[in-house]
Amino acid sequence: MIIIKNSEEIKKIKKASKIVAKVLDELRSYIKEGITTKTIELFIENLILKMGGIPAFKGYRGYPASVCISINSQVVHGIPSDKVYIESGDIVSIDVGVIFDGFYGDAAYTYGVGEVSEETQRLLKVTEESLYKGIEKAVVGNRIGDISEAIQNHVESNGFSVVRAFVGHGIGRSLHEDPQIPNFGKRGMGPKLKKGMTLAIEPMVNAGTHEVVMLSDGWTAVTKDGSLSAHFEHTIVITENEPEILTKL
Repeated sequence: MIIIKNSEEIKKIKKASKIVAKVLDELRSYIKEGITTKTIELFIENLILKMGGIPAFKGYRGYPASVCISINSQVVHGIPSDKVYIESGDIVSIDVGVIFDGFYGDAAYTYGVGEVSEETQRLLKVTEESLYKGIEKAVVGNRIGDISEAIQNHVESNGFSVVRAFVGHGIGRSLHEDPQIPNFGKRGMGPKLKKGMTLAIEPMVNAGTHEVVMLSDGWTAVTKDGSLSAHFEHTIVITENEPEILTKL
């Protein structure tokens, strides 16, 4: 069931989302060569708590960390570790969720560290662009498929592939609500978009095949062919006019 939010509920989602946005902004200057992914996790958790939020992922369905940190060929749900060090040339995808006053905000950003190749930079650029192409279609009267097709077209026309195993989602009192938002599909298909819907749109894009495999930790998904993967996400609300991005400063 798709839950339409009232103005008070949207205000609370907005507060949770602003904490997420501030965390992702702080990380721009914090992530650097030589630090561990566990160090990054602790930095994020401390920031969230300082701003009055609760890390949404900690313990969610048994997930063992406060955030997801996925490096290079890791697509999503990478578990922070004190044995994994960031190196120059890495791309680091960080997915942050926050609970504030009973409501959720969720976003992800992929950071390039040090000397990143031109083709890797292009992967990041196209993935982020595809997120905004999808958001542009999140208007009253369109359907979920309009978002999906816009993302897929932009990604595939640039020679990359869209991950199919993981999709975007509704968000509110729960981290994952209806509707599911695939990053592939056909316009005119799926549920109709209405004012007051809050959505987490999140393209995951691979440099090679769209196929993924799960690691033995039961969480981390990696590209099947070892190619690089990027992930960008925003929480948005559908308004009478243009969609409003809540996880943006």
